[in-house]
Amino acid sequence: MTDANSISDQQLADLTGFVRELHGFDFSAYSKSSLKRRLSRIFMLKKISFDQLKQLLATEPSFFQWFLEEITVNVTEMFRDPFFYKAVDTQVMPYLSDFDHVRVWCAGCSSGEEAYSLAILFKYAGLDSRSFIYGTDIHTEMLNEARKGVYTMRKLKSYEENYRQSGLPGELLDHFTLMNESAGVKSEYRQNTLFSAHNLITDSVFNEFQLISCRNVFIYFEAALQEQILRLFYNSLSPNGFLCLGAKETIRFPDVKNKFRLINSKANIYQKIGYLS
Repeated sequence: MTDANSISDQQLADLTGFVRELHGFDFSAYSKSSLKRRLSRIFMLKKISFDQLKQLLATEPSFFQWFLEEITVNVTEMFRDPFFYKAVDTQVMPYLSDFDHVRVWCAGCSSGEEAYSLAILFKYAGLDSRSFIYGTDIHTEMLNEARKGVYTMRKLKSYEENYRQSGLPGELLDHFTLMNESAGVKSEYRQNTLFSAHNLITDSVFNEFQLISCRNVFIYFEAALQEQILRLFYNSLSPNGFLCLGAKETIRFPDVKNKFRLINSKANIYQKIGYLS
């Protein structure tokens, strides 16, 4: 079995170059330690060598989709980190209420849980009729799941405590239509969301947003890529727009940091100021 410690930097570079040339996805700026851990898991699950992995990537489109899902780490929950949603509700929503239209970008949305959580939050803030949420990801299968908005009852029950701690009224299931062992997000939330493919590494600004949420994604990127994406977010925000990062993430580049005002240090919410060159 190939473990993370036995994967050399050269092997990693060869594989990322191979994937870039073949499929157009560039993982070279991802955290090396994270990539090695994910590759080790792939080798363990499939019991294959590097050469066999490259052969499958070159000849099996369905395998590449599975590989992409494994590499990009799709870990998500509804109302993950309830304190974040409380902070958005109390410190961001009052400002957004002054806008006639509010555009939200949920970057790295995975299977849609965070986008729909924000949609529910906007409803209780009275902004649902004038807000629209764009969820993006590089993984097509995750985007398909997000568009469906259907989750197992087991998952939804595990999210219930998050919802309760967020301070919103009622129960999480109030926002779903029951379907045997699963439940679907009510149409009022789906009609205010759009899920589409967007690659944070290679794609550019596609709209102007009042709120961008990209949580628990940066931790898998090297520093240079983090700075590149922060500049993309800055240029995608409207004047005084808000950027939300994950609990373990922060803006640590002086040239970028000076263009944001910290709103909440625990929830890592920032507001755009000034101009980036």
